[in-house]
Order: sequence, then structure tokens, then C-alpha cells
Amino acid sequence: MKDEELREMKNVSEKTVAIGTLGCKVNQYESAFLEEMFLQAGYQMVPFTERAHVYIVNTCTVTQRVDYQCRQLIRRAHQKNPSARIVVTGCYAQSSPDVVASLPGVKLIAGNQAKPDLLRLLEESVADSCLIFLDSLDGEQKIRDPVLTVFRHRTRAFLKIQDGCSAACTYCIVPKVRGKSCSLPPEEVVHRLQILMDSGHREIVLTGIHLGAYGLDLHPLSDILSLLRSIEEKAGVKRLRLSSIEPQEVSRDLIRFISSSAVICPHLHIPLQSGDDDILKRMNRLYRRQDVHQVIADLVSHLPSVCIGVDVIAGFPGEDDENFDHTLHFLDSLPLAYFHVFPYSRRKGTEAASFPDQVDSRVIRSRAEILRQLSARKREAYYQRFVGENLPVLVGGKKDPSDCYYEGISRNYIPVLVEGREDLLNEEVEVQVIRVEGEKVYGRLINLAKAGDLC
Repeated sequence: MKDEELREMKNVSEKTVAIGTLGCKVNQYESAFLEEMFLQAGYQMVPFTERAHVYIVNTCTVTQRVDYQCRQLIRRAHQKNPSARIVVTGCYAQSSPDVVASLPGVKLIAGNQAKPDLLRLLEESVADSCLIFLDSLDGEQKIRDPVLTVFRHRTRAFLKIQDGCSAACTYCIVPKVRGKSCSLPPEEVVHRLQILMDSGHREIVLTGIHLGAYGLDLHPLSDILSLLRSIEEKAGVKRLRLSSIEPQEVSRDLIRFISSSAVICPHLHIPLQSGDDDILKRMNRLYRRQDVHQVIADLVSHLPSVCIGVDVIAGFPGEDDENFDHTLHFLDSLPLAYFHVFPYSRRKGTEAASFPDQVDSRVIRSRAEILRQLSARKREAYYQRFVGENLPVLVGGKKDPSDCYYEGISRNYIPVLVEGREDLLNEEVEVQVIRVEGEKVYGRLINLAKAGDLC
């Protein structure tokens, strides 16, 4: 190592911290409150690509590939600064602490329940060896997250209102690393929403591990529909979005409420997982094809412009060519806008890991690619529907600082590139969709006065 690099490493402040995040919106939210926690304690945030005294890796463990990415992120942090204190938290830390502890530079492992205590644990730990803090997830859980006042560098903010999962899907490791379902009380949800809105966020995304189970653990009982009604009545939020909700939890009352709401965005992401009834049964999913078909038909009937996305797993154990064809043709027949495709990943500790009829990895990759190609066609067809139409778009930042285009998001989840000025940032503006090029959607400001002198 060069002398210059050694000097630079020695000069790294003990108050610099970098956070790397993998996985879902819940993890992104939790990284945001960790960032705010460290900033309030006097730390300076630096990008994960830079040298820091402390690296926090907030991990995911939904697939084997993500496990590998977690290990790679930890190794990159150690290579960037071998003397850094590396803190590993999140789902992979919870599921595989011994593996994580064996990686170079790891000084602290904190499970999901320990995230709110992470700063204290770090500052109290002085041992050179790796310390591990994992709480039991067997009993009832509570959300202990500190209040997040701002989602830094984002026009949209996430708010975690639910955590954990009490379901028993045969492929899923999440209940073992997140614990049982728990919810933030409705009055606390409204309070935290108002804080984020006061910080300037124009859109809030409600997120959770099993969002449709919201309120079932509370006393008195609540549910997602009651919460949405309370938010619309009390919070004054401009745009509200649901992150993901199970098919059986999209009730007709919920659909009618969303269709009548001026606040809730017409966009639902549904974890479908398979379009074959036999596979759904083996997955221990609580619905069948016909149930999904009815839910989507009701959604489109009440919300013609609705954006519907789904999760789908390719190559679940026992999925033969006929099962896969059922899924492929079912997805093709539905008015969907996109898929999130997950190649099946064998997770130790899940029931499906012991199923005898595992699908060959090459077949899984092939099926996943076929599904992704169908998703790309569906996405472009959905976008093309809106060419010539006007959409309310919340303007975010530039993807490429060298061009004139700002990227915004419509209420029905279409990313739109629009020419404008910096003062459009975090504004909801009326945009006419003028063309679609693959996954890129281009728009034109309706109010030309807002366009001003374009770059």
C-alpha cells in the first residue's frame, strides 16, 4: 500500500460513517433513521464508496444471491479502510451471524430488533473481537424505530408502519429474521406522516413486511382500510402510496376507497408469486388464480388507469413445464404493468428447502428470463397507453447531471423524463406524455411558464 494511502486512512475522522443498504423499502427506511441517528450524534455521513471510520451494512437475505452481495459489500468496506469498524445489521446478520462474524473487519453484528440501539451498541463496544447482539424473535414484537424527521435527498419518503410476518409461506425466511407481525398505532402513523410532510415531502409511501396485516396485533384492532381513512381525514398528506399488499387483502371496500380518494395513488404492487393453483398450494399461499383474476378485474373496473405490479417466483420446487406455462399465460392475460421476477432460492430453515423436487438452476434462470421479457413488453404497453395524455408528475432529481431532463413519478407510477429547471424539484406538475422509448417515458410541461429557459 502506498504511503499516501496510509496517510489518508489515518486521517479518516472517527466521526465519519457510511451506510450501505440492500433489500426492500423497509430496509431503506431503517437505514434512513440510522443515518439521522448518527447525524444527530455528530457524525458526518460519507458515501459508501469513500473511506469512513464506521461502515454500516444493512443486509437482506431473501435469496442466495443477495447473501453473496451482502458479503461483497462487507469486503469492499474492509478493502476501502482496513482499520474501519464494520457494523452489520439486518436480515442476513440475523440469519447467519457466524458467517458474518468470520468476515474481515466486522466488529459488531446487530439483529433487526437491535437497529434502534445500534449507535449505543457501537459506542459502548470497545473489544477488538466481533460482538453479536441478537434478540429473540419468538414472542410478540413492537416497532421501536425512532421518529424519522426527513428522508434525506428524496422527494418521496417511506414510512414503516408494520414489521414482521405471521404467515407461513413455505419458501420464505422472513418470519424467522423479522419475527411476528407488529404495527405502529394509527395515531403514531398520522403523527409521523405529519412530521415528514412538514419536512417538505410531497409523497409518502407506507411500507411494511406484510402491509395487509396492519393493525391485527393492536388493541383495539385496526386494519389498513381504517388507517387509510384516518390518514385522509387527519393528516393532510398530498400523495400517499401503498408499497405492497397481498391479493386476499385487496378487498372491494379497499378498492372503492382508493378509487374515491384524492390522496391515494392508483398503484398497487401485489405479491402473486405464481399463476398455477398447484404451486400456490405448495407455497401455502392463501388464494388461487381465480381470486387474483377477480381482484384485478375489480381494480381495473374502478380505476382504469391503475398501475398493477406483481412479484413472481420462477422455478419453485415441483414447478414443471405445465405449471410454468400456466403462470406465463395467466400473467400475459392480466392487465399488469410490470413484474418483479425472483428466481427461486433455496433458503435453509424454510419448508420448501426440504422439498424433494427441486428445479435445476439452469431451468430456473431460463424461466426467469422469459418472465422478465414478458414484463418488459407489459411495461412498455402500459406506458404507451398514456401517450398524449396529461399526468400529474412529482419531479425529482436528474439521472444524468449533464442533460436537461428531470425524472419524476406520476401518481400511477410511471417514471417520466421532463425538461425543466431546478425550481421544479419536489413540485407536482402537469405533464403531457409525448413518447415512449422502451422503458423511458418522455413528457412535456403543460404550463410552459414553469419550463422557463430550459437548459
